[in-house]
Amino acid sequence: MFGTFMSTLDSSIVNIALPTIRRELGAGDSVEWIVLCYLLTTTSTLLIMGKLSDWVGRRQLYITGFCVFVLGSLLCGLAWNLWSLVGFRVVQGLGASMIFAVGPAIIGDTFAPQERGQAMGLMGSIVAAGSSAGPVIGGFLLGKFGWSSIFFVNVPIGLLAIWRAWTILPESPKVTGQRFDLVGAGLFLFGVISLLTGLDFGPEPQYGWDHPLVVTLLSIGTVLLVLFLFWEMRVREPMLQLSLFRIRPYTAAILAAFCGFLASGGNLFVIPFFLQQLLGLPPERAGLILLAGPLTLSLVAPLGGYLSSRISTRWLSSFGLLITAGGYFAFSFLDVDWTWQDVIWRSSLVSLGFGLFQSPNSSSALNAAPIAQRGIASSMIAFMRNLGFVVGIAIAAAVWYSTRNRWALAHDASPESTAAQLLGMHYAYLTMSGLVLTGALISFTRGKITPPVSKPVQVEDTISKT
Repeated sequence: MFGTFMSTLDSSIVNIALPTIRRELGAGDSVEWIVLCYLLTTTSTLLIMGKLSDWVGRRQLYITGFCVFVLGSLLCGLAWNLWSLVGFRVVQGLGASMIFAVGPAIIGDTFAPQERGQAMGLMGSIVAAGSSAGPVIGGFLLGKFGWSSIFFVNVPIGLLAIWRAWTILPESPKVTGQRFDLVGAGLFLFGVISLLTGLDFGPEPQYGWDHPLVVTLLSIGTVLLVLFLFWEMRVREPMLQLSLFRIRPYTAAILAAFCGFLASGGNLFVIPFFLQQLLGLPPERAGLILLAGPLTLSLVAPLGGYLSSRISTRWLSSFGLLITAGGYFAFSFLDVDWTWQDVIWRSSLVSLGFGLFQSPNSSSALNAAPIAQRGIASSMIAFMRNLGFVVGIAIAAAVWYSTRNRWALAHDASPESTAAQLLGMHYAYLTMSGLVLTGALISFTRGKITPPVSKPVQVEDTISKT
């Protein structure tokens, strides 16, 4: 919970400081790299860290992740210009990747299958709390102590977490006698970085999807990831066991999660523009309205975890996604005469459904994965979340911009006109609703899980003997 709160807090706390950092460091438009480099580092290394945790042990990698994250936070606070800050954010991202990748696997090792849903539900509350507290804490620290304080605040929290992790976490299962797949790790790392950079630049006005740089990045990323899959099928000791995806409940769980996070990324991209540009709300009030989603999720996630031990995941998760799809469909009727109440009840509906879905779904994925591959299975869940956010933003931007531009051209109007913007956002939310409905269908088709051995000590003994 310490690690999850610290990592999610850092993801949201930095955004509010970007205008100040831009002004004080003279960063200009390059300030976006402060956020982008952290996202790229975390997402591109998640599977690698998951594999390493199976190899060296969850406890060792998790504590190492805390140490790297604290060191990166300290260096970020001491940064003297933009590019030193970007470099130290990469260090911070590596630590966050270890924490994100290993956290769910530690829960899987610690709790019995029937208890994991409740544990994941509590972790879902921590994710929501970190996301919602970030802008509030960041605004306070920024006003009182300057932008460096948003990084320094991680140091005492991280040191406390390192001490508790060192004291509490038991030795975890290890898979010994295997080589690390360096070629596969390299193909995956550079493939994901190229693909995500292209997806991030594509919606930007100064680039566009047909820009040579964007096309090149997307092409290189796609080719490298295809080569990664071919390599993993041929190498004797792969980084990612593709046989993992033959387990139907596991594959259904991560694909359903991916669909849900695609929509979440799109919503996080579109809704601030609607609140500030079309409704004319100041950033402070828009931020308060946007708290409705995380707050609802923090309350509902434990309920979803509690119900997961009493209701089949197939029914509970699928029903949750149907509620979320209904929330996004309700958003598709957005209009300039909406009040803050119109936005809050829809945001709460979206988070209500996602809270019922996320914890049981993650628990189901961990329960279905073989124990010897739980680290890589855990990191795949986190990877799907990050990838879903990035791709979801790109999809929402493409639908929004293309629809408004086409309408403006047909009606001889400006793409920035209210009517054009509303139509584009309308279709973006319809797309999000369709993605979540697809996830609900995938979730409903998951098969029955055969529970793996639930005692970590026996697991470790068995693996070491093998």
